[in-house]
Amino acid sequence: MRWSKTMIPTMKEIPSDAEIPSHQLMLRAGLVRQVMAGAYAYLPLGLRSLKKAEAIIREEMNRADAVELQLSALTPIDIWEKTGRREAFGDVLIQFEVRRGDRKVQMVLGPTHEEIITNIMAHYIKSYRQLPITVYQIQTKFRNEERPRFGVLRTSEFLMKDAYSFSATVEQLDAIYDSMYSAYCRIFARCGLKYLPVEAESGPIGGDASHEFMVPAQNGEDQIVHCEGCGYAANLERADTGRTASSQGQPSNTNKMEKVSTPDATTIAEVSKLLGIPAEKMIKTLIYEIDGKPTAVLVRGDHEANESKIKRALNADLVELANDETVKKVTNAPTGFAGPVGIDCDLIADHDVAKIVDAVTGANEKDAHYTGVNVGRDYQLGNTYDLRMADADDPCPKCNQPLKLVHGIEVGHVFKLGTKYTEALNADFLDEKEKRHPIIMGCYGIGVNRIIASLAETSHDENGLIWPLAIAPYSVLLIPLNIKDEEVMKVAENLYDELQEAGVDVLLDDRKDRPGAKFKDADLIGIPLRVVIGGKGLKEGKLEFKWRTDESPSKVDVGAGFDTVMLELNQRKEEDAELIPDV
Repeated sequence: MRWSKTMIPTMKEIPSDAEIPSHQLMLRAGLVRQVMAGAYAYLPLGLRSLKKAEAIIREEMNRADAVELQLSALTPIDIWEKTGRREAFGDVLIQFEVRRGDRKVQMVLGPTHEEIITNIMAHYIKSYRQLPITVYQIQTKFRNEERPRFGVLRTSEFLMKDAYSFSATVEQLDAIYDSMYSAYCRIFARCGLKYLPVEAESGPIGGDASHEFMVPAQNGEDQIVHCEGCGYAANLERADTGRTASSQGQPSNTNKMEKVSTPDATTIAEVSKLLGIPAEKMIKTLIYEIDGKPTAVLVRGDHEANESKIKRALNADLVELANDETVKKVTNAPTGFAGPVGIDCDLIADHDVAKIVDAVTGANEKDAHYTGVNVGRDYQLGNTYDLRMADADDPCPKCNQPLKLVHGIEVGHVFKLGTKYTEALNADFLDEKEKRHPIIMGCYGIGVNRIIASLAETSHDENGLIWPLAIAPYSVLLIPLNIKDEEVMKVAENLYDELQEAGVDVLLDDRKDRPGAKFKDADLIGIPLRVVIGGKGLKEGKLEFKWRTDESPSKVDVGAGFDTVMLELNQRKEEDAELIPDV
């Protein structure tokens, strides 16, 4: 492609409304253009990279025996009502009404496609002999994002690869899950991403049934914990710690428990300020309804309870904060004054609570707290558990080394759905004994736009983007320094033709701009291999070669230009291939 024949609207200045590097660079390099809040048009360079990511995804999904199809973006409202997700999605679900003749029809723009594909399979799958099967699509999704931001990382319209597996047995599901996990590792490695497979909260089947694929990035919206020692990684909802229960024996030289007045102080911050007590010396008492039973959950004042861990510790199905009426019933006080001393419900505590000496807690009385509260004397605990959100420097649950808190961008997620949707939509099959069962599902998603944005966010320097070869919109950029010079253009055109004939993605910068402007644009758009034709080098019979990350160019004979380009590209591809996991 000739630069003069395509559209690459580069920008010198950083757009004022672009918050993070990926957003700034994708706009400045002419990859995308914002149409409205939460919606972007992909311009030629951006679309080329997006299509290359799609091609890698397709190759690996096909390799994993998944079958491609395409589902409709328009969906009927009633199918969302059957699964209860019309209410669950709330305002995120883009719903609208159209007139057809004398009637009105309600529709939904699909934010995801579990309902649609399950409904199709309910009509197609009849026997265990048709299982297992995995299908996938690369399709535009729509969600009414309340706060679109960070460019294409959080939008209302986005491109997703979503796959769905249908199995007769858990063993079949496990095999597909492992296959999808391996495919994802290869996809992200081939795209040039530095990624972490992260344990996520398990699906309805239980076990290690969910993983997110995160790209560590300073501006990532998600937080994960990561152990550099053994490689353990998990999102905050799932992350365990290596902390263990400590002795609950009464410590010596403790203070007497006393009740103090704390008018209108209902939060940890308010009580801490009023009494001059650090939050880590306080016990936060949260009243939950756990499978319908009121239970007090104790965590240290500066920590946050983790409802997923509470659910796992008690083997519970439903964990939710109690309403004000239930709180008053078990504490005899309004919300904000609960404490473990004399409370009228079961107690469960995090490991760190038992270590607090002379704690401050709610007094189960309006406008009152206790000081000098100690376990074993003033209240009793049974076993303690890991019930809080993991934090930096907590011990790793696998190797006990300190955990790190890392920001990340989620680019993929694999998880086991079980039978939630197949039961709701009557998708079942007959086994070999003619007995009917709901089909067991798995779900596997990749944010295609996020692959491009994650690369832009994590692979750049002060001059612009640095594309990996596999995803770069073009592999080679030819820069003739003076397009009015016949000799320069003859060499440039010959090399351009040879590379095109060999199937290389090559961009010829045939603009009349000054060399300095061409070099700045070359660095900004980040094409991996740059070949400069002209100037002193051409007079010496030489061409200048420079990879985007090299500090200085190297020179080769004009006659060896084509062979050198092909050799350089092949060597880089071989180097990149060595980084792809053989799974």
